[in-house]
This record gives sequence, C-alpha cells and structure tokens, in this order.
Amino acid sequence: MRDTPSDPYDADRPLLMRCTCGAHASDAEHAAAELRARSETADFEATSRAFIEASLVKALFPHDALRRRLLRAVGSNTARAAIASVLPIAPLQAMAQAGGALEKKDLKIGFIPITCATPLIMAHPLGFYSKQGLNVEVVKTAGWALIRDKMLNKEYDATHFLSPMPLAISLGVGSTAVPMNVATIQNTNGQAITLSVKHKDKRDPKDWKGFKFAVPFEYSMHNFLLRYYVAEAGLDPDRDIQIRVVPPPEMVANLRAGNIDGFLGPDPFNQRAVFEEVGFLHLLTRDLWNGHPCCAFGTSAEFIQKNPNTFAALYRAVLTAAAMARKAENRELIAKVISPQAYLNQPETVVAQVLTGKFADGLGNVKNVPDRADFDPIPWQSMAVWMLTQMKRWGYVKGDVNYKQIAEKVFLLTDATRQMKALDMAAPDPKKGAYPRFTVMGKVFDPEKAEAYTQSFAIKRG
Repeated sequence: MRDTPSDPYDADRPLLMRCTCGAHASDAEHAAAELRARSETADFEATSRAFIEASLVKALFPHDALRRRLLRAVGSNTARAAIASVLPIAPLQAMAQAGGALEKKDLKIGFIPITCATPLIMAHPLGFYSKQGLNVEVVKTAGWALIRDKMLNKEYDATHFLSPMPLAISLGVGSTAVPMNVATIQNTNGQAITLSVKHKDKRDPKDWKGFKFAVPFEYSMHNFLLRYYVAEAGLDPDRDIQIRVVPPPEMVANLRAGNIDGFLGPDPFNQRAVFEEVGFLHLLTRDLWNGHPCCAFGTSAEFIQKNPNTFAALYRAVLTAAAMARKAENRELIAKVISPQAYLNQPETVVAQVLTGKFADGLGNVKNVPDRADFDPIPWQSMAVWMLTQMKRWGYVKGDVNYKQIAEKVFLLTDATRQMKALDMAAPDPKKGAYPRFTVMGKVFDPEKAEAYTQSFAIKRG
C-alpha cells in the first residue's frame, strides 16, 4: 500500500486525516499551497503588475471605445507616455516592485473576520508577508471601535479599516484626530441588505417604517448606503427607522432573535443568514453602486513616514493578494484558505458562495453574480469625496468641507497634474484622473461638484 499520512494500517504512525493528496494537514493548507504555487509563476507576476495599470487607465477612459480610438490614433507608446504623465502609474508600480531595507519587520495587523478582508487575510497563509521579509501577526478583532482604538494606541501597525474610518479619524470625528491613510481598497461590492424571513412580503423599502436595522459602524459604507437607499424611498433614516451598530459576527444571531428586522452588513454574514434560514437577500449593494468601495487597508501617516520601506513591503504583499483574489479561478481555493477558525471561522460553502457569486438568495432562487465581491485595490479619491458628502449630509461633519484636500491627504493616490497635450483628440479631463465619476442609484456623482451634490438631497440633516 502507498505510504500516506492517513494510512490506517501503519502501527508506527498516528492516524491523521489530511488533505486529498496526503501532503498537507488540511484541505485549507492544500489550497494555500496550490495558490502559493500559482503566485510564483511568471504569468501571475506579469498579471499582478499589469492589473494596476489597467485599473488606472480604465478610470481615465471609462468608455472602452474611446480608449481604443486613442490607441489607433496615436499608437500604444505615445498613449502610454501621455497617460503616464497624468496618472501615478510609475510610483505605484515602483512601490509594488522595488525593495529596500526594512525599518521594522515584526508587525501586528488587525482584521475583522469578514470576506472584505480577503487580501489582507490570505496574504498570511499564502506567505506573501514573509516573502517580503515581514513577520506579520494578523489579529482577529471583535469590532470596529476596537480596531480604531488599537490603531490610535499604536497596538496595531496597520489594519483592516472600513474605508470611511481613516477619513473620520483624520478629521477627529468620533475620536481624537490622528492622520490616517488608505493604502489600498480591500474590496469593492461584497455587501447586501438582508431581511428577516418574516418580511418576505415587504420588499418595498417604503414599507419599512419602524424597522430596526444593524450596520457594523457609524463611519461605514454600510451606514451610508443604507441611509441613501431608504432616503431615496422617502424614509428619513434617523426618524422612520432605527439604525444600530452591531459587530458583524453578531448580526445573524440578532436577526434570529428578532432584535433587528434586517441589516446592511458585510459578507459572509448575509449568506450565513440564508444558510441558517433566518434571512433572505433583499439586494446586493452592487445594485445600488456597482464597484463601490467597502473596506480598506491602511495605517497612520506617522507609520509611513517612519517606516517607508516596511510600508512598501506591506503594500506589495497585500497588492499581490488582491491581484490573486480578482481572478475567478482562484476564488474556491481562497474560500478554503480563509474559512477556518483562525480567520473567518465560517462554513466553507458559505464563503465560497460569496466569493464565486453562485449563491442561494433565501427566496428559492440560485443566482450567478460573478462580481458580487471584487477586490480592485485602487483608492480613488472621488470615493473619499463621496463618503465625505454623506458624512456632511447626515451631520457627522459640520460647516465647510474641503472635500478634495481631505481626500488627497487620506487616500494615497496622486491627483493628475498635467494636460494630455500629446493627444490631438478630445479626451477626458486629465485633472480628473484620480476623480472618476460614479453612478449611485441612477444618480451621477461628479466629485467636482461635491457640495452641490450634498445639498441636492431632499432628506438630509441641517
């Protein structure tokens, strides 16, 4: 008989139930080994470099026909040089590839056990941190207030943030003001509105008056998107419904107990509610704003100033993980890697449904939405501006807001500074390279007119 770790007839060895190939202690370790092997191929390394540039160019040319017209008119080399003159491709590529002596090697990084943190989490078992010379401890943390406090107390070197949190902390909203930075967006989309199964007959938000909803934190896309959604239906989120802060791992239990009627929360807890047969998916947040940011990877401005090479190494590790997470063929293996107790502590089938986009919705349907969750890492400053408009809309910040100044201090993406003079054709304003427009519930958000956007809503505070 072939000698394997699970040979039941070997008297000299313990009976170990390992992975299918017999070389790893678990299916999760087997999946991590396979993903590590994929990450070391020349093809993947080229892909991970190229997708940064592709994301930037897509923002400048959101309509692919215009990009193709440009390339045909001036050629790829001229177009590349012109685009590089107005977008920070070179600095990002350099940060993603260059090395340097590390100022600090032993690091603690906090995370909340949700799929939004997939790149930050998977970089640990896949060895992406250690490959950069870093000894990283990823620390599962109970809630967002604790994440904030541990960053303020310097107990964590870097962390998984809700993307509005560094804006709030930098402004001193809800805490002491300490400059924080968003290095990358951890995930786009990846959230949902989940309702209790008892409300299957209340699919119209106009019928939600008196409902109690949970969100993970005040300074979260979840809170802002829920408020936006119900306000568009004519409900005042501060008067017609109740919004409570509940840590994500406690949302399903609160739904089961009847303490809340629903939640706008991160996955995998929306899918877990369906799995437990206590909730159904009312809608995915991608249907409100496709490509919206949710969580981020960030640290303090002080840490970056004192440890620039360490920060660059962290960036490389997390960016490599994001590039791998974006590829659909890796999603099932990633679900195996991040589902165990040390990370998400969730049934693998629940996590796989979220990451692959093939899922039951709790209403008797099986859906196929490949971009239910995505991991585009570019921290566009117009995303930050939109968050600031909602913070002002709902009274979290008062008075005049210098939207762009704050966005550029916190979200680490250089604004465009030169004209595309080399192009003899109509093209998007290069000054908006870091400020692409977005459409939220059918309404175009122009970051150049942020204050007018803030004041345009019928339901708002102040």
